[in-house]
Formats: sequence, C-alpha cells, structure tokens
Amino acid sequence: MDTLTTLETVIAQRQGGDPSASYVARLLAKGLPEIARKVGEEAVETAVAALAHDRQDVVGEAADLIFHLMVLLRARDIPLAEVCAELDRREGTSGIAEKASRSE
Repeated sequence: MDTLTTLETVIAQRQGGDPSASYVARLLAKGLPEIARKVGEEAVETAVAALAHDRQDVVGEAADLIFHLMVLLRARDIPLAEVCAELDRREGTSGIAEKASRSE
C-alpha cells in the first residue's frame, strides 16, 4: 500500500505542472473523458495480456492500469483512502451478495 500512497502523492504534486514536462499534468489537462479512455484502454490491454498467459506482460499492464486509475481518482478528487474504506466495508461479504445489494 505504501507504493500506492506514494503514487497518489506524486500524482497530486504533478497535477498543476507543465503538461510538456509531466505526463500526469498532460493527462489531467486533457480532462476526464481522456483519462477514462486511458483507463479503459489499459483495462483491455491487461485482459488481453492475461489471456495470452504472459506473466510479465500482465504485471506491466496491471501497473499501467493502476497508474491510470489513480490519475482518474485524482481527477475526480477521490482519495485512495476512500476506495480502501469501501473495500474494507465489503470485506467478509461474498461478491454475489455485494453485487445483489447494489441498486441498479
């Protein structure tokens, strides 16, 4: 978790930076639609790597996905702690029961 906390801090520090010098600043400047598109792209690439049974590719794509998800959280002003609290809330609840409890 320390790695993700550090990443959250770095993303926050780079948020207002120079888009020509910081990928985070550039992505945040493009706005939520572009960030969401990148998250989707990285999710698909992670799934494809998993199906290809290439462990190192899965690790790399998962890292890309987590990074871009962290940027999306920053863009929506959602701290990682809030996501972790939601995961804690779900602990001990089956995935089937948790999904059934959501209003759709």
